Amino acid sequence: MEVFFHKEGVSLNLDFNSLEKWIKKALKHFKYKKAELGVIFCDDNYLKKINVKYLNHDFFTDVISFDYSENKIIKGDVFVSVDRVKENASRFGVSFNDELFRVIIHGVLHLCGFNDKTVEEKKEMRKQENFFLNNKPL
Repeated sequence: MEVFFHKEGVSLNLDFNSLEKWIKKALKHFKYKKAELGVIFCDDNYLKKINVKYLNHDFFTDVISFDYSENKIIKGDVFVSVDRVKENASRFGVSFNDELFRVIIHGVLHLCGFNDKTVEEKKEMRKQENFFLNNKPL
């Protein structure tokens, strides 16, 4: 399993080794043995351009996942807007790290096949997020 981190125009002080182990633990939980996953931290404008170009959504968002998986091999990218995470953390009254980890695992869960379009899917997504957040590295 390989997890790569990239910062695109943002500064972030994280323990990337612990974060990588946490993501791998989540993937193993769902029986994925192989993975090539990129996590890209960026700002609002960078992610909005991706949202417009690839999804035809002209608005800011906190996370976008691109899934290139084949069979039981996870391949994908998770783009995270640090600006959105900061704003949402303030709005929801949680720490930046708690919101950041929720957004990261949310993107990873999408790559594992979870959706959040219906009420039931949203409930299950939140249940899975909370499970992994209770076991986060920091």
